[in-house]
Amino acid sequence: MVLDSLGKSLRAVLQKIARGSAIDEALLSEVVRDIQRALLQADVNVQLALDLTQRVKKRAQEEKPPAGAGVREFLVRIIYEEIRRILGPERALELRPKKILLAGLFGQGKTTTAGKLARFFQKKGMRVGLVAADVHRPAAVDQLEQLAAKVGADFYANRKERRAEVIVREALAKFPPHLAVIVDTAGRSGIDEELIAELRTVRETLAPEETFLVLDAAMGQSAGRSAEAFHKAATLTGVILTKLDGSAKGGGALSAVAASGAPIVFIGTGEHLDDLERFEPTRFVSRLLGMGDIQTLLERFEELADKEGAEKAAERLMAGKFTLRDMRSQLDSLGEMGPFSKLMSLLPSLGGAKLDEGQMEETQGRLRRFRSILDSVNESELDDLHLIKSERIHRIARGSGQRPQEVRALLKYCETTRKAAHGIASNRRLRRQLERQLAGSEPPA
Repeated sequence: MVLDSLGKSLRAVLQKIARGSAIDEALLSEVVRDIQRALLQADVNVQLALDLTQRVKKRAQEEKPPAGAGVREFLVRIIYEEIRRILGPERALELRPKKILLAGLFGQGKTTTAGKLARFFQKKGMRVGLVAADVHRPAAVDQLEQLAAKVGADFYANRKERRAEVIVREALAKFPPHLAVIVDTAGRSGIDEELIAELRTVRETLAPEETFLVLDAAMGQSAGRSAEAFHKAATLTGVILTKLDGSAKGGGALSAVAASGAPIVFIGTGEHLDDLERFEPTRFVSRLLGMGDIQTLLERFEELADKEGAEKAAERLMAGKFTLRDMRSQLDSLGEMGPFSKLMSLLPSLGGAKLDEGQMEETQGRLRRFRSILDSVNESELDDLHLIKSERIHRIARGSGQRPQEVRALLKYCETTRKAAHGIASNRRLRRQLERQLAGSEPPA
């Protein structure tokens, strides 16, 4: 999960609130200190972290829970709102064919992000054209051409032309209408007059609906200064933060960019072309605090080839109606949906699960063995696992080349999943109540 260390620390705070015998001054002070420590370790600005925790403490002392909400629920709501506040307003993004200009310094990941954006719009049913307007780095042109071929996007480059605006004009004349056009521009080691002048010339030629700045999250708090400078020079419509998954400074980059006035629209969460997510602060904080993000999970299901089957599987999981047939379908889908660790963070009951890398690999290995076992389960058993008793367990084990213990583990896993889904359903009342409260209450200005 993105910012996994920060998420674990914040979830530990919520667990401390849940376990506390009473929400008194001592517990409140301890919670505030823990939040401060978690934010500072994630590279959030010291003053911003102090201000946030002071607001949490002040609101917890002065505000009263609304009718029907307990003190613990109310304190969780306050923490949620204040962390959500430092990530800035949500930036709406109309998903239609449009012209997008990518800007940024050298080495920030612009070209790779252009490929990821192309894949993102393609998954929304749009045809995409990629334009190589980096006239200073031939390798960038070659890389973008490879990415275009990989995602199946249209591509335009003119390796003999040294004027970026001319390349853009030629691309617009060549591309058919109604394409989502993404232009990759040159970077520099720093923001200088030449970079800004070239960027402005390209913008005048392209007339983009979106101008996105691409920033490496490893910049930490300094990302905010870059965003502010580009915003003043080029009137950004959004920022894309890359490499957020592996950066200890991700919290600093997120909070600093949000404070710069340039809204964050996408975050890069991995190296693959599918590892680009819309940045929606409300859902992001929900996942960070272990509240899950069912909407993102369902969206990933929708992106699979068998959309109807995936939707039914998701509905059955959330309804607590889960068979071995459903499990087989979902195990087949896991590879397409991404690493198991990412999927874990999307489920409310599993978002706070503490699995290290070794445990995660062991879990994935076991799931592969489970998939092998399911190939030896007959049709009636797929729909009713209670048919599988001792004799059938040994038959299935022989047929799959696994031990009987693994077959029993599969049956137990299915039951555990069923119970977890039931737990999600039983906790919906509390979550919906919190969501209604959060939706109706914006943080104070």
